[in-house]
Amino acid sequence: MKRPIKTGFTYVRRAPYQAIAVVLVMAVSFFVTTLIALLVYGSTKLLVYFETRPQVIAFIKTDAKDDQVLLLQDKYRNDSRVRELKIVTKEDAFQLYKDATASNPLLGELVSPSIFPSSIEVSVKDLTYADAVVSELQQSEIVESVGFTASVGSQDQLGSVIERLRTITKAVRVAGAVAVGVLLATSLLVLLVVMSMRISMRKNEIESLSLLGATSSFIRNPIMVEASVYAFLGVFFGWFSASLVVMYGSPKLLAYFGTIEVLPHTLQGLLVILGALFGAELLAGLIIAILGAIGAVWRSLRMVQ
Repeated sequence: MKRPIKTGFTYVRRAPYQAIAVVLVMAVSFFVTTLIALLVYGSTKLLVYFETRPQVIAFIKTDAKDDQVLLLQDKYRNDSRVRELKIVTKEDAFQLYKDATASNPLLGELVSPSIFPSSIEVSVKDLTYADAVVSELQQSEIVESVGFTASVGSQDQLGSVIERLRTITKAVRVAGAVAVGVLLATSLLVLLVVMSMRISMRKNEIESLSLLGATSSFIRNPIMVEASVYAFLGVFFGWFSASLVVMYGSPKLLAYFGTIEVLPHTLQGLLVILGALFGAELLAGLIIAILGAIGAVWRSLRMVQ
């Protein structure tokens, strides 16, 4: 076992410029891969945030009877489309107003809870249900008006708002997957070309080993170790560079999005995600290295035979 490892590291030291070229290509690939993975994570969190907020708010008429309100509550509390239902009383609304105007207490003294409408806040399990729930609430005789907290447009554009959120998230995922696929394929091709060149330079050595009865694994293992070293270094430098960029920019990013946790708010949570990404990328890099080494060795042995 020691012999293939020692020989593999010897191969790396013999051609430092080719090694640097392969490592740089793989580092760029995994640098972009890390950023794309975090972009997909953030966009997913953004969509989940809107899906888990009390998106639909129905303001109850002041003359509505308590039993009518209870019937409406029970209807949506038992609805399979509803994730969560919250009741905001007049007193609750008044308290929210006082909290919002805490810097000017006089404003809170000029009003009373009776002028604030009670409301029902509904959080649906899927944004596609929101349009139907809004329409149903608007038709209720005890509902004064209906608001939609997650919209980025008017209520009339609710359908297009929901579709826009889903389209953006889907586009990020698809474009990210395509970009990562192209980068990893490029890394594989570069590794295959470089390894083939390195093997061709050792053609006489391989021919001699084959004539002496060396097995293909005896020839292949040092080359796989060499390719694995390239992969590990490329993954590490790409991931490490992307991690530095993310850690540097995360405070501004989190401040911009506020309560929306597009990235973990704690260093420990961020390190867990980055560590998981490093593990996944290292596995992908080693697979690329093994495939590239096997392909190059198979091609060279076929030429020898």
